[in-house]
Amino acid sequence: MDLAPGWLYGSVTGTMTQPLTAADRCDRCGAQAYVRVVLAVGELLFCAHHAREHAPKFAELATHVQDETDRLLAEHGAGAGAAI
Repeated sequence: MDLAPGWLYGSVTGTMTQPLTAADRCDRCGAQAYVRVVLAVGELLFCAHHAREHAPKFAELATHVQDETDRLLAEHGAGAGAAI
């Protein structure tokens, strides 16, 4: 699996959602969320680390995936890739 920024874009549909903000937190660890997974009933927010970890499962169930992981490099520089 390619883990470059934006690696989930293959699963994204045309559904429009609001941009994720610093107030949006990962449902697993509380870090800033960069991925929103919309399910038939509700949604989940993930940091880049947990999005990668759970991608195989939610790819089967998601109706929409909003991936903003490309913002990590823009916001935190080249060192961000080592942390995610």
